[in-house]
Amino acid sequence: MNDSIDLDFSELSATFINCTLKRSPDVSNTQGLIDASAGIMAKHGVSVTQIRAIDHRIASGVYPDMREHGWEEDAWVDLWPGIFSSDILVLAGPIWLGDNSSEMKKVIERLYAHSGERNEEGQWAYYGRVGGCLITGNEDGIKHCAMDILYSLQHIGYVIPPQADAGWIGEAGPGPSYLDEGSGGPENDFTNRNTTFMTWNLLHLARMLKRAGGIPAHGNQAAKWEAGTRFDFKNPEYL
Repeated sequence: MNDSIDLDFSELSATFINCTLKRSPDVSNTQGLIDASAGIMAKHGVSVTQIRAIDHRIASGVYPDMREHGWEEDAWVDLWPGIFSSDILVLAGPIWLGDNSSEMKKVIERLYAHSGERNEEGQWAYYGRVGGCLITGNEDGIKHCAMDILYSLQHIGYVIPPQADAGWIGEAGPGPSYLDEGSGGPENDFTNRNTTFMTWNLLHLARMLKRAGGIPAHGNQAAKWEAGTRFDFKNPEYL
């Protein structure tokens, strides 16, 4: 390890959202992989929050408060401020039918509900935050699920570092899950390496962005575009 690198990341906060279909206190195999990543962060001072989405009455939809659109309850309204204030967001979930869980899709839709909001610089509100993902299952689909998640996060403004995904799958078919005895999941060197790399890349990039004040506000300000400024070679302001 490079001893010249400051390993105190106490200026950062992170939120892990577990998109398992199992309500607490049922065992979540995804939680096992979350614990590995969150443990590294916590060891180095990061303030870590974990949310099991299915334990909360999060309404379906693409608006910030679905109570304004016919739902009696919407736990997202209370969860959102903590998620948004985090420097790092990790979405984690299982593979079902080769795809992300319904909870994962719902969480991404609710994140998208805020994608039109702005920060103080007139950029999209998520600018300056970093995102990653963790996937578990006993069938193929880690890369497919990761592609969907990471595309969605970067599309709404999150910055994705190198190797920002990790996962574990057992044998194809109804085999053992990650935390099952004898699965080999927690000891799998490939999974442990990728989880470690993902975690550290999230930490390094999040701190770089935070200390730099986020993404420079030049040529990417939605507010200016809507006010009539066009970011092209004919506009001297953006040459």
